Amino acid sequence: MTNDRTHQLALGIDAGGTQTRWALADGDGVIVAEGSVAGLSATQMADPAGRVAVRLTFAALATAVLDVGQPARVCAGLTGFDVASRSGLISGANAGSSSGASSDGATLAAWLADALAIPAAAVALRSDIEIAYLDSFAPGEGYLVYAGTGSIAAWIDADGVFHRAGGRGVLLDDGGGGYWIAREALRHIWRAEDEAPGAWRESAMARAVFAHIGGADWSLSRDFMYGQQRGAIGRLALAVAASADDDAQALLILRQAGAELARLARALAARHGARPVALAGRAATLHPAIVQAMRAALPAALRLRQAESQPHRAAARIALHSALDPRRDPP
Repeated sequence: MTNDRTHQLALGIDAGGTQTRWALADGDGVIVAEGSVAGLSATQMADPAGRVAVRLTFAALATAVLDVGQPARVCAGLTGFDVASRSGLISGANAGSSSGASSDGATLAAWLADALAIPAAAVALRSDIEIAYLDSFAPGEGYLVYAGTGSIAAWIDADGVFHRAGGRGVLLDDGGGGYWIAREALRHIWRAEDEAPGAWRESAMARAVFAHIGGADWSLSRDFMYGQQRGAIGRLALAVAASADDDAQALLILRQAGAELARLARALAARHGARPVALAGRAATLHPAIVQAMRAALPAALRLRQAESQPHRAAARIALHSALDPRRDPP
């Protein structure tokens, strides 16, 4: 690896259920290229089809990246990934670890390194939330609430220990995330159909939702909810938000999403004290009603700002630190 900063390239990856974004930074920290491919999650490693999908996504990402140049180091933040048994960030009892998680992490790193034709040791995997946090706060500074396909609140304390509220997965909770919004919309729509078949025609939200999934037949909703990846389901929240100005129920769901996100921040504050709160993630930007409702549900001591989060760029800068000094663990 050359010591010439102008020839260093560092790759940052932010992989979520909806999309996987990447950014290449040069040796001076300037972003020279960025793009996106299909979404992925570390939880896909649990089944053969998911593992194939992850490898295909890595291959597509590598093709796009290598068209620009070959990175010296990579930092990848993956949804569903917990760093196991590592000192520093994401350490301690809150991290969640297992030998299976460690094995999957090594496999993911090897696959990504192979796709990019670089040594596996040049690839560092982290939780996507860890990187998003460092894009918004220094350790110990504040609480991040992240609303993407799912939802979570995070605090990295001054000792580098990761603390969380939520982030338990879309089947269990993840209130306020895109999947939750989509599920709430379809739940309301089909309950209304139980009571008055054909009621969907009078609902702007139902019309938008059914247009998104391809029709009003129950089989289409069933196949969408039970046959799609969680990221694809989360994108249905776009249709809900698009109808909110014309549909009271859609607006109510978005306000409830904001209240759910506020609950996460309050949970961390109850445990660790009042600190500023940053709200990030694509679902948080769907409609102004979400952040408005969240702000209304927070006490004055928890000052809320909406963050301009670019975690793929933050990951590239973290990778750059390691590329310029391989002995350093990224901050």
